[in-house]
Amino acid sequence: MLTRFSDYALRVLMFAAVQGPRPFSVDEVASRYGLSKNHVAKVVNRLVQTGHLKARRGRRGGVWLGCDPGNVRLGHLVRLTENDSPLVECFAAKTNRCRLTPACRLKGALAQALDAFYSSLDERTLADLVSNRTTLERLLQDV
Repeated sequence: MLTRFSDYALRVLMFAAVQGPRPFSVDEVASRYGLSKNHVAKVVNRLVQTGHLKARRGRRGGVWLGCDPGNVRLGHLVRLTENDSPLVECFAAKTNRCRLTPACRLKGALAQALDAFYSSLDERTLADLVSNRTTLERLLQDV
């Protein structure tokens, strides 16, 4: 399961891609999705730091997409937002306390599944997610 942070990051980037060059506010995206403004602000801040979004403060400020959606690989984005969180305890060598680790085959199976998950996401881009832009615009209109 993805963290809420990754989920929100994907949705914020989809929102930005649908908006095109039009700047938007954190309030606007939080309102349209029905999400916490504080959570969205943290996500936007991180996406600005990674260059996925650009932001300008002030009266004419806002947030907008900072990159070509065709160049944003979903696997790369999820790896960034998941912060290498271990899938299970034994994936984190420093904190692993599982007694089965020396003989466990589950770790290998899960590692293979995780690799397949990221490989699948790496085949897709942000542009793929918003290729139905007109429909998404309609769904994201003010409620």
